[in-house]
Amino acid sequence: MTDNSFNQTLALAGVCQGAVLAQQFARKGEAYTEAFQCSIGSLIITDPQAPLQVYGELSGLRLGFATLEAQLSNKAIAKDAEITRYVASLLGLERKLSANKGKLSELGERIEHIKRQQSLYDLMDEPMLANLARIYSDVISPIGPRIQIAGDPAQLRQIGIQHKVRASLLAGLRSAVLWRQLGGKRRYILLNRRKILDCALQALQQIQQL
Repeated sequence: MTDNSFNQTLALAGVCQGAVLAQQFARKGEAYTEAFQCSIGSLIITDPQAPLQVYGELSGLRLGFATLEAQLSNKAIAKDAEITRYVASLLGLERKLSANKGKLSELGERIEHIKRQQSLYDLMDEPMLANLARIYSDVISPIGPRIQIAGDPAQLRQIGIQHKVRASLLAGLRSAVLWRQLGGKRRYILLNRRKILDCALQALQQIQQL
């Protein structure tokens, strides 16, 4: 297994994790805390020395690797069409973002502002999540098409849940950007499904041993 294959799978797991976190918040109003902290934390790592540094510990992506493994396995019962749609939409949004230099610049400036605000708030505090959600609404949504999130209407009416859903999608998009930077392409997922699956399983085994 090459390092680049593993790193691409790492980033793709990050996309999956952002998608499933958005789904969990929309359906249940809550999600795995460690996964959410890892994904939100990835947003402010803008100059990593290595791909794993974006996420901190490998264990922070356990949910993402498990989701990726389920989506690519041969077990039809394990696949989730909704997650497939969210992931495909995030990868499509990343392509539109990368082609829009103005939006890329605006996104970078807004993330730098978030980093400066860390002197006042923790990244997981509600004001910070609200600001991250606003970045998604202001910068990403207009480049469309918008991702239609399904879930429990009672949950989706709550402003705090809306913020967490949008922040999760922004984190998924951040991983999509990393995936592209590492040479990831959508057709690669279809052509190298087995290799990606092997990398995901390898990562899950490593996490179990931690």
